[in-house]
Amino acid sequence: MPPRQRVPAGSRTDLPPLKIIRKILLLQVAYYVCAIILILFTTVVYGSPFSLDLVFGWDYLRGDTTVGWMLGLVWLLNCFISVIFLLLFVSRSKLVPDFALTIHFLHLIITILYTHSLPANLLWWSLQFTSAGMMTFGGMWACQHRELKPISFGGWGNNTAASSSQQPAADGQQESSFGRGRGRERSLQSVAEYEMDDMKATGDHAV
Repeated sequence: MPPRQRVPAGSRTDLPPLKIIRKILLLQVAYYVCAIILILFTTVVYGSPFSLDLVFGWDYLRGDTTVGWMLGLVWLLNCFISVIFLLLFVSRSKLVPDFALTIHFLHLIITILYTHSLPANLLWWSLQFTSAGMMTFGGMWACQHRELKPISFGGWGNNTAASSSQQPAADGQQESSFGRGRGRERSLQSVAEYEMDDMKATGDHAV
């Protein structure tokens, strides 16, 4: 039998297809929910009626109207907020470009299906490329900053420092006690020698 090839560790559990699909759906839903909230707030402040055409359409994103530039700024703000979603749901810098480009590709598909036409405004296309680039670089920077953050192990460092500081003190105490013991032994030996000298001296006198 041919030797069985070994599967690299972590390849079976490194983002399986179902997990990837779930992350894409979560990111896409969060992207649209945030966009709807921002556009709804903007239309209420501006005093214009809200419509899903502002979200899924491309006719209003044009450079010769105030509404078009206002929508462009709203979508850019949504791009910055989506960086937080990438940080929460992806958390890995090398996967951020794939998810960021997938969000904008799905947005293009949904826009074509909603309007039954290909977007023809230059501002719409420029906004998509700008948003994809900003989301990619922003998400990669945020995830790399999180990956390079030092790991803290709670109280292990303090306990180690305390034990290391206590150990020399204990060694010093042992050495001092050992020194004291040797000093006592020396004093006892000197007393015994003095007594032996006295006994020898009295013995000599007796003789």
